[in-house]
Amino acid sequence: MDDEDGRTQPGADAPDGHQESAVEKVVAALLSSGVDGLGPFKGARQVAEEHLAQHGDAEKAIERVIATHTRLVAATGFATGFGGPLTMPVTIPTDVAVFYALSARCVAAVAHLRGYDIDSDEVRSVVLLSLLGAGGVTLAAEFGAALGTKAALSVLRKLPGRTLMEINKKVGFRLFTKFGTKGVINLGRWVPLVGAGVGAGVNAAAMRATGRYAEHNFPQG
Repeated sequence: MDDEDGRTQPGADAPDGHQESAVEKVVAALLSSGVDGLGPFKGARQVAEEHLAQHGDAEKAIERVIATHTRLVAATGFATGFGGPLTMPVTIPTDVAVFYALSARCVAAVAHLRGYDIDSDEVRSVVLLSLLGAGGVTLAAEFGAALGTKAALSVLRKLPGRTLMEINKKVGFRLFTKFGTKGVINLGRWVPLVGAGVGAGVNAAAMRATGRYAEHNFPQG
């Protein structure tokens, strides 16, 4: 897990055998639902194209994609925080899962609007890295990729497939550990209505930050 300045804490990248399968499922779910779409949940490409058709300009569409996803996670944060302690065991995991699926879709939509191939393995790895914020930048640097530059994708493209899979697993493990580390937020959610407001505010702030990292990690050509 990362500390506040994005540095890796000891042991953060070493999931044991019991966690490995769960981590792989987290990564697969984020890519399949968040990037590709699943059932009624639209994929990143469709969302991006809808915003582009509506606004006519890629950068304006990006702005609106981030704003739309910020509203969506604020709404889910409010809804899952509404019930207080009786519903927390169910609603907190749901809120986190929905947040990261929407975050992955938001990042991938930004990538698509900037002209990146969101079907490529290296772009998908950067989508996942973007979900970690500063921690993703630090992790990519460990593999010689400076996120925020065009060269970053070239570096990742040259890595063996197994190395990209390892990067994805590291991201998945860090996200997986966050599912149980919402302590401060959870304390606020013990009070119905107050908890709803906390959930909405935290989710909205986190999505805006994710949007900024998406714009940084997928620079304009």
